[in-house]
Amino acid sequence: MNARITPRSGTVTIRRAVARDAKRLTRLVRGSRAYAGQYAALVADYRVGPDYIETHRVFVAVTADEHESRVLGFYSLVLAPPELDLLFVADGAQGRGLGRLLVAHMESEARAAGLDRVRVVSHPPAEGFYRTVGAVPTGTVSANPPAVAWDRPELEFVIPSA
Repeated sequence: MNARITPRSGTVTIRRAVARDAKRLTRLVRGSRAYAGQYAALVADYRVGPDYIETHRVFVAVTADEHESRVLGFYSLVLAPPELDLLFVADGAQGRGLGRLLVAHMESEARAAGLDRVRVVSHPPAEGFYRTVGAVPTGTVSANPPAVAWDRPELEFVIPSA
């Protein structure tokens, strides 16, 4: 799926991430306002490394201006077991349909890989977003201190066949 939208900042294309994207993806995760306050410790040392990008299906949403391409968001689909491991949209790009576009792209990739369901363990403030784009609640993942000090909603995307 070659997905494109035209937000205020120009055309957005979703492409497969490459190793050289790792630092930009790491900055996007660490700089996310969704992880401020009590959640800050979870991403303070988080790293999206080249090895992670090479191992999983990581896709980035980029827009190009006359000087450079800009990463506006990304997601990571793990195939076994099927899970949407990461999904981030840059703070300044939220509210423009980019998250919805990334989820639709993920569903297309999951379908192409033969998956019929994809699990997501949500950051608590993101649960509403996942429900809005079609994920259904399946339970709660208990806190696992010291790594994660709070319960997290577990949801699932049902991937219809083509």
